[in-house]
Amino acid sequence: MAKRPNEFTEGDLDNLKNGERAGSTARLGEATTPVKDGMGEFEDPYEDEMESDEDVVEAGTASEMEEDEDEDGAMDVDTEAYRISRPQEPLKENEVLEPDPSAFHLLHNMGTKWPCLSFDVLQDSLGDNRQAYPATVFLVTGTQASKAKENEITVMKLSGLSRIKQDPEDSEDEDEDSDADEDSDPILESRHIPLNTTTNRIRTSPFSLQNSEYLTATMLETGSVNIYNVTPHLTSLESPGNPVPPTSNQPIASLSMHRGVEGYAIDWSPLIPQGRLLTGDNSGKIFHTTRNESGKFIAETSPFTGHTSSIEEIQWSPSERTVFASASADGTVKIWDVRQKNKKFVLSVDVSSSDVNVASWNPGTQHLLATGADDGVWAVWDLRTFSSSAGNVSAVASFSWHQQPITSVEWNSNDDTVVAVGSADSTVTLWNLAVEEDTEEGGKAGGAGDAPDQLMFEHFCEGVREVHWVKQVPGMVVATGEKGFSVFKTISV
Repeated sequence: MAKRPNEFTEGDLDNLKNGERAGSTARLGEATTPVKDGMGEFEDPYEDEMESDEDVVEAGTASEMEEDEDEDGAMDVDTEAYRISRPQEPLKENEVLEPDPSAFHLLHNMGTKWPCLSFDVLQDSLGDNRQAYPATVFLVTGTQASKAKENEITVMKLSGLSRIKQDPEDSEDEDEDSDADEDSDPILESRHIPLNTTTNRIRTSPFSLQNSEYLTATMLETGSVNIYNVTPHLTSLESPGNPVPPTSNQPIASLSMHRGVEGYAIDWSPLIPQGRLLTGDNSGKIFHTTRNESGKFIAETSPFTGHTSSIEEIQWSPSERTVFASASADGTVKIWDVRQKNKKFVLSVDVSSSDVNVASWNPGTQHLLATGADDGVWAVWDLRTFSSSAGNVSAVASFSWHQQPITSVEWNSNDDTVVAVGSADSTVTLWNLAVEEDTEEGGKAGGAGDAPDQLMFEHFCEGVREVHWVKQVPGMVVATGEKGFSVFKTISV
């Protein structure tokens, strides 16, 4: 699939959407209402801010923004009607779906001047299993600006993420202190690294917090792989007043083994603290990069080959230090071992008749791999069924709810039965594979149409590109799309 749209316009993040199902899950198929004239226009939070390396933006409520249109507002909870194009039930012209606030614990959106094709969640020192509000999350992302020289890598701190306000009648039993949780204003602070090209994919080492070194690797449109240490930028956000040394904006490594061929596949090993990286490009080549004892990154000159089309995704095994999987536009998933001297795959399985865009290796149940394809199907595969003689195997679960290409898939690291999926149909869906199909009385929740029983929640993010869980805040999801970021936590997870 095409990884980047042909055109983007500057703007705000369009409104969001959800549905709710019976019980503790979200109900799908809310009633539609006409679009209100002039609804949904937000200010660009980065207007006139691009020259500064240190941006702090405080966003108020929607009413406050209407009172003062000249005041910057980066993030905002909006309870207006949300536009959505549901894959199974397309809305009529000038119709929207209204969100049910009771289905969310937290819902914020953040407009950006330029779209971000990719981002990663930074582990922080605030602790694990955080439940308190207001919440804080740190992100790193790269832009897709209309002019190459205006691009940047941005390290962001999103704080004051309050719990969504509930109907007083529905929250009589809540602690009075919860009022403070709901009234704080979300704040965006950011530090910038100037860049003269688009960032196709960005990933930070999973050992960043442990090593106190936030190694961040980028796959660039130019075909280069740059590695940055964004620790000074994060430190500056955690301790305001500490400037970022200009030298910290330079990459600690700039690798050219892809010889100008751009790509989108990149992954850090979850088992090698020192740093081990895989990158794949549009010519079907995969390169292995390691870090030596002196801290220098060294890329192998000979690639892993075997795919007949572009490499769309790479995933290291969560349990075997030398094993990784790749997904390709040739419709296959291949399993590799870096010890193979001939740099050829060990196993290859046809998983789709279309491009396989994304993949995620389950960190908890380590024989499961999720994939998402260009035909809108996402599936789960049992790697124990892969063999050298098995060109085609059957998925243990397969879902065709989305009618447009799957752009992101990720297992929840806090619950290995839950998956987040993003699609070009502008929806993020949350699934629970532990739910067994109910065959009695049709097996479907009332009002959900033909929605699968495993579908817990559906959320709108225009042109969604990537979706990630926030491991340290269980249940929190962040998505990036054509107009900006959405941060939410539902009652479903």
